[in-house]
Amino acid sequence: MIDYLGKRFDAMSLFDPANGMLVRAPLNEGAGWWAGAPSATFDPLTNTFYLVYRLRQPRDMGRGVELRIASSENGISFIDIWALPKSSLSALSLERATLLRGLNGKWQLFFGHVDPSDNRWRISMMEAEEPDGFNIAERTTLLTAQDVGGEGVKDPNVFIIGRMVYMLASYARAEDNQLLAQEAHSTADIYSTGLIVSRTGAAVSGDGKRFQWIGDVSPVSNFPAFPSPSAPESLPVHKWDSYCRRIGSLLPLPMGGYLCLYDGGASKEDNYEEKTGLAMTFDLRTFYSLSPDAPVLTSPHGSGSLRYVDILPVGHELFYYYEIARPDGGHELHVSVTERDW
Repeated sequence: MIDYLGKRFDAMSLFDPANGMLVRAPLNEGAGWWAGAPSATFDPLTNTFYLVYRLRQPRDMGRGVELRIASSENGISFIDIWALPKSSLSALSLERATLLRGLNGKWQLFFGHVDPSDNRWRISMMEAEEPDGFNIAERTTLLTAQDVGGEGVKDPNVFIIGRMVYMLASYARAEDNQLLAQEAHSTADIYSTGLIVSRTGAAVSGDGKRFQWIGDVSPVSNFPAFPSPSAPESLPVHKWDSYCRRIGSLLPLPMGGYLCLYDGGASKEDNYEEKTGLAMTFDLRTFYSLSPDAPVLTSPHGSGSLRYVDILPVGHELFYYYEIARPDGGHELHVSVTERDW
């Protein structure tokens, strides 16, 4: 039974990024070298934590080059058990992936990659009996840019809620609602062009193999963006999350609803260096930003970027996995563990 004191219900404590523990460092030092985009799950059948993460190199060296799956007994120290290099599927880049045991008992891996046929991000899936047994030849495409009415779709985070498989994903939305010229995809990196905005969409499925796209679920706020008193009146006003609102995690609350953390950026210059905001939803369809004026979590180093937070509740603890900026301009993968407040 949960005890509630006064009017403080289902209180949630955020972690202190300065106290995070290193899980994975990038392959090299300096800007453009990243380890991150994590997604974690816990298998109660084997009492094992599993973590999927992405390794990246600078743009001129290949961007997202490999996905890895790692296992752990304590959620902090991980051993790599499987890898997906981008060359194995002729992808131009790889990004966030999600691993979970599906409704049919098999393991399912959902991942985003740039397909060379159209230079656009898409989401694919593989299925295996064990987390180290995926066969790239058996992958299937789940969602493409055309399926979501956008210019790309990536970064899936997938949850099983009852008998529903619920996916949150980042999608590139053209502001003029018109299909962009093919030249806009010449870099195979539409999110960094400034020709779109990065938003969150949701999709649902009954088996994790065929998804219905239900549309935009980006965090909303009715608060106006106020300029600094010292800013010239002629300057345009931008919210800190005007360009990017990418929901990356869900935390169910005992009294109902979900808290979530999302990546935000004011402009295309913040692409790759987003910071973290907080939002709330009661129905998984409409999400309300609880941080309309500023991010709630940032790195004390480099660009201040802290992004791709995933929340994994296990027992009486919350495991937060996230990508965080380093002093040298790179990004590394951290974990912070807190006690549940309920």
